[in-house]
Amino acid sequence: MSAEGRVDDILKQVPTEKALPPVHLWNPPFCGHIDMRIARDGTWYYLGTPIGRQPMVRLFSSILRRDGDDYFLVTPVEKVGIRVDDAPFVAVLVEVHGKGEDQVLRFTSNVQDQVEAGPEHPLRVQTDPATGEPAPYLLMRDNLEALIHRNVFYQLVELAVPRTLEGEQWLGVWSGGQYHVLGRAD
Repeated sequence: MSAEGRVDDILKQVPTEKALPPVHLWNPPFCGHIDMRIARDGTWYYLGTPIGRQPMVRLFSSILRRDGDDYFLVTPVEKVGIRVDDAPFVAVLVEVHGKGEDQVLRFTSNVQDQVEAGPEHPLRVQTDPATGEPAPYLLMRDNLEALIHRNVFYQLVELAVPRTLEGEQWLGVWSGGQYHVLGRAD
């Protein structure tokens, strides 16, 4: 079967209602890899060409699953591997509700998923040891993260408050009753 035919078959198997399908419950046979890639900026590519139809990207994102370090599109009858350059989603918007320890940060991803940062959706920042550049992430769902867009990260830095943890000064933000560390205060 051609790669294009396989993608069409996958799309026919995906439920179209708003709730995300229970991909974590599906255990179909692995059918190989397809030439699909999610770039670091959140752009989805099929056969080297960007997928321009946002509803199609949203549909594919709803059947995305991560097992270990590998990413798959999963339906009840088929599981195919895809490549992800960094994180499969990008947090492109943050809404701030409240202040201080009662503050809630609601993030929207490039595929219109929304989550509130907190214990179930923690923020983390990974720092490149060579450049010192931060790479902030937010857990969106089921082992799938969003890279926080640079503009959104700048907003978080503006909201950051200092806190001493284990004798060291850190900067972070409150959301969902949890303090999320962004980086060292120095």
